[in-house]
Amino acid sequence: MVEAQTWTTRRMSNPRLESTATADHQLLDIPATPTAEVRNGIYSVGSHLSPNLLTALIIASWFMSNIGVLLLNKYLLSFYGYRYPIFLTMLHMISCACYSYVAINFLEIVPRQHILSRKQFFKIFALSAIFCFSVVCGNTSLRYIPVSFNQAIGATTPFFTAIFAFLITCKKESAEVYCALLPVVFGIVLASNSEPLFNLFGFLVCVGSTAGRALKSVVQGILLTSEAEKLHSMNLLLYMAPMAAMILLPFTLYIEGNVARITLEKAKTDSFIVFLLVGNATVAYLVNLTNFLVTKHTSALTLQVLGNAKAALAAFVSVMIFKNPVTVMGMAGFAVTIMGVVLYSEAKKRSKLKSEFGWAVRLPAVSVKIAVTVRLDTVA
Repeated sequence: MVEAQTWTTRRMSNPRLESTATADHQLLDIPATPTAEVRNGIYSVGSHLSPNLLTALIIASWFMSNIGVLLLNKYLLSFYGYRYPIFLTMLHMISCACYSYVAINFLEIVPRQHILSRKQFFKIFALSAIFCFSVVCGNTSLRYIPVSFNQAIGATTPFFTAIFAFLITCKKESAEVYCALLPVVFGIVLASNSEPLFNLFGFLVCVGSTAGRALKSVVQGILLTSEAEKLHSMNLLLYMAPMAAMILLPFTLYIEGNVARITLEKAKTDSFIVFLLVGNATVAYLVNLTNFLVTKHTSALTLQVLGNAKAALAAFVSVMIFKNPVTVMGMAGFAVTIMGVVLYSEAKKRSKLKSEFGWAVRLPAVSVKIAVTVRLDTVA
């Protein structure tokens, strides 16, 4: 009868293992099976934090970056005497292009998407031109009007969005939505009439900035509608930012002169301007990054609500820092405008839910497909 072999006997009888075997029984250290996140190399920033704490930190960063870029722009353009809003905007675009390239290609915050056709390229170029107009007008307005008044005018974006949506796409809203826009307009009229530092040119360019921001959102929804052409917000910024910088370059040279040489000469005698410009450009990118992170960790509706709170907080902080005078009527007008924006958001939400519910009653077999399509269209 043959004696049964033990594991040690079988192992020692293998010639390939005899060279590595020792007198003592050698134990093989088998590593633990890695998790799916480790195998795929997926590590999210702040993954060791609790979800609630991480969301709170992201929202706080969003507030700080949005208010910070407003205050820095105001300080540079009005108090520090750096009167080159076009060049400053071009620095913002260069910063957004560089940081976006690092965030997408090296940090892999989002997957890289490519421009697929010449037609798509020209669509993005058109959006870049509108984006340039909006940002330059917004920065220029800060030279002439306070941040609080700037934010009050900026809160009227839904009004211009509804106008452009009707003029370009013939999209009609419900009567409730249009009625909610009335306090938005009334509030800004009230704030304008009682603004102690009112400047007509600053007011007009700020209105132009607000209208440009609304036009960009409408045109973006028209141009990048197909699934093949849709770009993630971070990828869209990656391609729009360098195009915007190229558009702004001839304008800053023609209107503002040799501003690069002036800035370099000023930096030789005052190094603080380098810190201001680099910090300002960095915070400008953080505005776009935190916008994406807030939407990712909360929702687009939460971002709208935070935008209303940001406008009020930015106005308060600017008054505390720059000591610009305010009146009771001006504060009331600003409050009416913000209230109108809140009512508009609620009316839009009810109108959308009512439309979806109506489809669900009349067309139960198609309602799910329509609802899913609407939600997917609002993600990109």
